[in-house]
Amino acid sequence: MSTELTHDAEAHRYALRVDGKLVSAADYTVNGDRVSFTHTFTDPMQRGHGYAGQVVEFAVEDVAATGRKVVPMCWYVAKWFDEHPEKAGLLAD
Repeated sequence: MSTELTHDAEAHRYALRVDGKLVSAADYTVNGDRVSFTHTFTDPMQRGHGYAGQVVEFAVEDVAATGRKVVPMCWYVAKWFDEHPEKAGLLAD
Protein backbone atom coordinates (compact mmCIF):
# COMPACT_ATOMS: atom_id res chain seq x y z
CA MET A 1 0.00 0.00 0.00
CA SER A 2 1.40 3.37 -1.00
CA THR A 3 0.24 6.71 0.39
CA GLU A 4 0.81 10.11 -1.12
CA LEU A 5 0.13 13.52 0.43
CA THR A 6 -0.16 16.40 -2.03
CA HIS A 7 -1.01 20.08 -2.17
CA ASP A 8 -2.87 21.40 -5.21
CA ALA A 9 -2.59 25.17 -4.78
CA GLU A 10 -4.78 25.92 -7.83
CA ALA A 11 -7.62 23.79 -6.43
CA HIS A 12 -6.97 25.01 -2.84
CA ARG A 13 -6.83 21.40 -1.66
CA TYR A 14 -4.56 19.13 0.33
CA ALA A 15 -5.13 15.48 -0.50
CA LEU A 16 -4.19 11.99 0.63
CA ARG A 17 -4.19 9.19 -1.89
CA VAL A 18 -3.81 5.50 -1.09
CA ASP A 19 -2.67 3.39 -4.05
CA GLY A 20 -3.55 6.32 -6.29
CA LYS A 21 -7.13 6.68 -5.02
CA LEU A 22 -8.24 9.86 -3.25
CA VAL A 23 -9.27 8.90 0.29
CA SER A 24 -9.17 12.21 2.18
CA ALA A 25 -8.91 15.92 1.44
CA ALA A 26 -8.89 19.31 3.17
CA ASP A 27 -10.13 22.33 1.23
CA TYR A 28 -9.19 25.90 2.08
CA THR A 29 -9.32 29.55 1.10
CA VAL A 30 -6.58 32.15 1.48
CA ASN A 31 -7.22 35.61 2.89
CA GLY A 32 -3.93 37.49 3.16
CA ASP A 33 -1.82 35.85 5.84
CA ARG A 34 -4.62 33.48 6.90
CA VAL A 35 -5.61 30.11 5.52
CA SER A 36 -9.18 29.10 6.34
CA PHE A 37 -9.88 25.38 6.21
CA THR A 38 -13.48 25.14 5.04
CA HIS A 39 -14.07 21.43 4.51
CA THR A 40 -12.45 18.09 5.30
CA PHE A 41 -13.60 14.91 3.61
CA THR A 42 -12.78 11.22 3.92
CA ASP A 43 -14.27 8.54 1.69
CA PRO A 44 -16.92 6.87 3.90
CA MET A 45 -15.47 3.44 3.08
CA GLN A 46 -12.05 4.60 4.31
CA ARG A 47 -13.04 6.23 7.59
CA GLY A 48 -11.48 5.07 10.85
CA HIS A 49 -7.93 4.78 9.51
CA GLY A 50 -6.73 8.24 10.58
CA TYR A 51 -6.53 9.56 7.02
CA ALA A 52 -8.19 12.91 7.79
CA GLY A 53 -5.76 13.48 10.64
CA GLN A 54 -2.83 12.77 8.32
CA VAL A 55 -4.00 15.20 5.66
CA VAL A 56 -4.77 17.92 8.21
CA GLU A 57 -1.37 17.52 9.88
CA PHE A 58 0.33 17.75 6.47
CA ALA A 59 -1.73 20.83 5.58
CA VAL A 60 -1.08 22.60 8.89
CA GLU A 61 2.66 21.99 8.64
CA ASP A 62 2.67 23.26 5.06
CA VAL A 63 0.77 26.42 6.02
CA ALA A 64 3.14 26.98 8.96
CA ALA A 65 6.12 26.79 6.59
CA THR A 66 4.68 29.75 4.64
CA GLY A 67 4.41 31.88 7.80
CA ARG A 68 0.62 32.05 7.53
CA LYS A 69 -1.87 31.29 10.30
CA VAL A 70 -4.74 28.80 10.27
CA VAL A 71 -8.44 29.57 10.68
CA PRO A 72 -10.26 26.28 11.41
CA MET A 73 -13.71 26.89 9.91
CA CYS A 74 -14.28 23.15 9.47
CA TRP A 75 -15.29 21.24 12.62
CA TYR A 76 -12.72 18.52 11.97
CA VAL A 77 -9.80 20.95 11.72
CA ALA A 78 -10.98 22.65 14.94
CA LYS A 79 -11.12 19.23 16.64
CA TRP A 80 -7.63 18.43 15.34
CA PHE A 81 -6.27 21.60 16.97
CA ASP A 82 -8.08 20.71 20.23
CA GLU A 83 -6.26 17.36 20.15
CA HIS A 84 -2.89 19.00 19.31
CA PRO A 85 -2.56 21.94 21.74
CA GLU A 86 1.16 22.13 20.95
CA LYS A 87 0.14 23.56 17.54
CA ALA A 88 -2.05 26.36 19.00
CA GLY A 89 0.56 28.94 17.99
CA LEU A 90 -0.35 28.30 14.36
CA LEU A 91 -3.92 29.51 14.88
CA ALA A 92 -4.92 32.98 13.71
CA ASP A 93 -5.87 35.46 16.44
